Amino acid sequence: MSDKITETPHTTVIERRGSGGGILIGIVLLIAVVVGAFYLFNRSQNDNIRTDAISGAAKDAGDSAKKIGDSAEKATDGK
Repeated sequence: MSDKITETPHTTVIERRGSGGGILIGIVLLIAVVVGAFYLFNRSQNDNIRTDAISGAAKDAGDSAKKIGDSAEKATDGK
């Protein structure tokens, strides 16, 4: 921070000017928040994709097991 002091016979004027460090810190914090939000959003999307994939695979396995059970029942009924 720089101070400029001007003295006249009866008045002293002090002007204070900041170096802009507060604005720089604010911009860095804003960027950090945006990056953090982006990371969390993508992580949530990936979790949803995994959940959907597992649910689909479990449904397919259940359907296959049902078909096998139906085939076994038909095979025993035919004899």
